[in-house]
Amino acid sequence: MKILAIDTSNQPLSLALLEDERLLATMTTNHSKNHSVALMPQIAALLKSVALEPTEIDRIAVAQGPGSYTGLRIGVTTAKTLAFTLNKELVGISSLAVLAGAVHVAETVIVPLFDARRGNVFAGIYQEKEGILTSLVADRHLGLSELCLKLQKYPHIVFVGNDSQQFAQQFKHAFKLQQVSFAHPELNYPQAYILGLLALRQKPAEIQNFIPKYLRLTQAEAQWKKKHQGTLDGPLVEKI
Repeated sequence: MKILAIDTSNQPLSLALLEDERLLATMTTNHSKNHSVALMPQIAALLKSVALEPTEIDRIAVAQGPGSYTGLRIGVTTAKTLAFTLNKELVGISSLAVLAGAVHVAETVIVPLFDARRGNVFAGIYQEKEGILTSLVADRHLGLSELCLKLQKYPHIVFVGNDSQQFAQQFKHAFKLQQVSFAHPELNYPQAYILGLLALRQKPAEIQNFIPKYLRLTQAEAQWKKKHQGTLDGPLVEKI
């Protein structure tokens, strides 16, 4: 199976082409969030580098969230469009799982996270069991203090993600009795190859109903909800 893997969920843009578990080609940039301009040309360049036609791809894998709202929309829209027009399978993978999947440690929980501002994070709790990445606690948007409470029962913790370093002091203070470590710097950035490997084990999604997993309301949704709080139990479409 040939897989095109796409991750535009945050500032890095990472692409990979796989044939089953074998990496054919990969490309990652971390210069700026210009995914709307760079994504399609980089996909074309990646395919050209291994002399593959788009029609030869069997499955499109995309980082489904959480992450940057704009980045997720660009990646998911591109993946859906390619899957639909080429009549290929579409698979969504957690952006946090992509980070966790690069960390291989025994008997240790893996905590990938992104900074969500104002003392909040996007985070999940994972563990590798018999070579398979397993989710222990589902990805969610939560306060840093709440995350620390959820992690108190685990004796060994490794944090991964470029944003995790900025919370190093808070973690060291919160986990005095646990063994806490941080992933090597090269693992803190998403690798589309890992995304592709994870996508091999997933069932294809229904393309028409496939949407990003933001894990929190967008600003527009939050503002609308606040403005219409008193009418949420009534009809959402005004009568003419």
